[in-house]
Amino acid sequence: MMESKIVYFEKPGVQNTDEVLRIAEKRAKELGIKVIVLASHRGKTGVKAVDALKDLKVIIITHSVGFRGPNLDEFLEENRRMIKEKGGFVHTATHVFGGINRAMRQGEIPQCAETYVVGDIAATTLKCFGQGMKVCVEIAAMAADAGLVPAGEEIISIAGTGAGGGGCDTAVVLTPANAHNLFDTRIHEILCKPRL
Repeated sequence: MMESKIVYFEKPGVQNTDEVLRIAEKRAKELGIKVIVLASHRGKTGVKAVDALKDLKVIIITHSVGFRGPNLDEFLEENRRMIKEKGGFVHTATHVFGGINRAMRQGEIPQCAETYVVGDIAATTLKCFGQGMKVCVEIAAMAADAGLVPAGEEIISIAGTGAGGGGCDTAVVLTPANAHNLFDTRIHEILCKPRL
């Protein structure tokens, strides 16, 4: 048997970022984890993470280009440069729970139960734990698909709640799986999350 502490934040959002990074770094050292995957849509949180987590491999996963509008890359080039200079990695790709699912919901296909596909169901189920939990699983799969983390090896995944104004407020220890084997993902520990 093992006991572990979970930190619950009163509110989601950017004000939790420093504490999330501190919690993640501490637990990574305790477990011997060497890789952190973190969601950042403009790069500010990504820069903060590579500064705070110096002894770890930090992989920043961004929104896909076009997520907020045609050809729009929200990730600021200055932040991309700083992250790379500090030894971090930046990866931009289609979201595991987005892509074709989102196209089916937003396109010309009539809205009906059949268009609510498996990715939507998985994403919505994870959101029961908070938006950050969904993103933690999603970015881990995206990193595994890019070969940036090995599927089957424990990492820490960090994300936030969009409505919380950016930053991060959720961290988990998990073993990622590639997107085509997404249900092999294992969440081992919830380190922190908003108390929604």
